[in-house]
Amino acid sequence: MVRPCGLLTDQKKPVPLKSISVTLTISEFVAGVSATLNYENEEKVPLEVVFVFPVDEDSAVYSFEAMVDGKKIVAELQDKNEARTSYENAISQGHQAFLLEEDDSSRDVFCCNLGNLPPGSKAALSLKYVQELPLEADGALRYVLPAVLNPRYQLSGGPEGSCLTMKTPVVPVEDLSYTLSMDATITSQHGIERVQCNCPLSATEYLGDKTSAQISLADGHKFDRDVELLIYYREVHTPSVAVEMGKPATKPDCLMGDPSAMVSFYPNIPEAQSPITCGEFIFLMDRSGSMGCPMSNQDKSQLRIEAAKETLIWLLKSLPIGCYFNIYGFGSSYEAFFQNSVKYTQDTMEEALRRVKLMQADLGGTEILAPLKNIYSAASIPGHPLQLFVFTDGEVDDTFSVIREVKSNGLRHRCFSFGIGEGASTSLIKGIARVSGGTAEFITGEERMQSKALRALKRSLQPVVEDVSLGWNLPPGLAAKMLSPEPTVIFRGQRLIIYAQLTGKMPLHRSSPCCQVLPPDQGHGLHRYSSK
Repeated sequence: MVRPCGLLTDQKKPVPLKSISVTLTISEFVAGVSATLNYENEEKVPLEVVFVFPVDEDSAVYSFEAMVDGKKIVAELQDKNEARTSYENAISQGHQAFLLEEDDSSRDVFCCNLGNLPPGSKAALSLKYVQELPLEADGALRYVLPAVLNPRYQLSGGPEGSCLTMKTPVVPVEDLSYTLSMDATITSQHGIERVQCNCPLSATEYLGDKTSAQISLADGHKFDRDVELLIYYREVHTPSVAVEMGKPATKPDCLMGDPSAMVSFYPNIPEAQSPITCGEFIFLMDRSGSMGCPMSNQDKSQLRIEAAKETLIWLLKSLPIGCYFNIYGFGSSYEAFFQNSVKYTQDTMEEALRRVKLMQADLGGTEILAPLKNIYSAASIPGHPLQLFVFTDGEVDDTFSVIREVKSNGLRHRCFSFGIGEGASTSLIKGIARVSGGTAEFITGEERMQSKALRALKRSLQPVVEDVSLGWNLPPGLAAKMLSPEPTVIFRGQRLIIYAQLTGKMPLHRSSPCCQVLPPDQGHGLHRYSSK
């Protein structure tokens, strides 16, 4: 069944969306987002409504407000059961209330029960979050503002109470009754080379020595597809440090009262002279019905299955002679090209290419757990470590179960995942890569598909840099308490971001060429993200 996301009634019908406005602040590798969505109840009766919205898995939501007919309701952090009881009591008495929860089975979807919306009432929903931004193969920083209408598919037998049962049809552009406005400010102490966007922009204004840029979407933009920004910094490989001061009115020795530091490290690691020529490469291809959908709502957009097949073909043609490989297709059921992994030769490659070209999105739902368990149950090939490549739009409900399965086998393989199409689940795609020591890529168009595919393959063939450590050279009386896991390995082309709480006596703060000092919650929202 296909159902919409956004603001929904208890009958799962959408409440009319009138407009969306977004203010974006990007400083180095972290973005702060403030979004306001305006809805109106055009019915003649009150509606009990729920708001379902997607955020990137690498995001931390820290503020949610609802303004209903001039009355502001602000979210308050409570124990989960206590919050649900308070909400039910308020609704039973006819009061307005809302309940905001992270979805039980996916970190990239939040649900908010807004309670009663009177007839004719207007609701302005304001959401604030901070987010780490990923790097593209060419070194560009990528920010994506996902369209509110994003699909999610539910795993058969998935957990009850998930808001992922609410889905979306493709909406024709001419039927979209709302528009999007977005203003963005971008800053980097090392300078900005250029900014690109997949949607029309008004003039881009650079300030200072191109250390700051301001951009806006062109007027009248229809939010019919994800908005993607690509930001190119001048000296992206130069290490940088940002320190955000603590709030003056907050007690020291607590997270919000002490300064927070963010260390960004994107080393230019040379390519190994003799890449690995052995390995067992297994490609797991999503052939569920949703893969037959277009990559985006744009006219003549490539189908997801075709984009995934094209990516897989590039990878197959680039495998090293002498390795082993196999290809699985999965949906409600799964099937493998070969009974066991076969040696990579000209003949086996040509046979695989022929069968890949015949692949269709014809296997029903998205049941990824069964083929994963089958792959992991097979005996390892001596001298050929397992490298798993997953291609999916990520539209499963119980992502945590999938991530747990990959993690439990994390010591014997690495997983390199590809999210296909706009709206792919960041929680699943990034999660399975993270817990296995692999990397995640997102394919949303043809322009950078080949470079992303080959980057992932190169990483699988390159040994990782091990024994990575971080040392702090701080003034006397100042100490750093790590808030991020200790880094131990890094791939070529990978970036590390590390957060720490600074305790003790902070010297007179001023920015330097290698360290940017920010007032509390100015731009980065470092305190908010580091507490994630």
